[in-house]
Amino acid sequence: MDSLYDVQQLLKRFGIFVYVGKRIYDIELMNIELKKIFEAHLIDQETYLKARNILTREHRIEESREDQ
Repeated sequence: MDSLYDVQQLLKRFGIFVYVGKRIYDIELMNIELKKIFEAHLIDQETYLKARNILTREHRIEESREDQ
């Protein structure tokens, strides 16, 4: 798992499709959904942490784009 697309595919396996319309909001909602499936023990900790790191990185990138 290396990209935001990979995180989207992970969520899709659980029937979770996220599209709010603004990329930064999509990332924030994906983070919430990811936490829920981890707390439900549907994914392991390693997968959760990898996905969480990707979402954090992408969120920072989007924040820097908005600041410009």
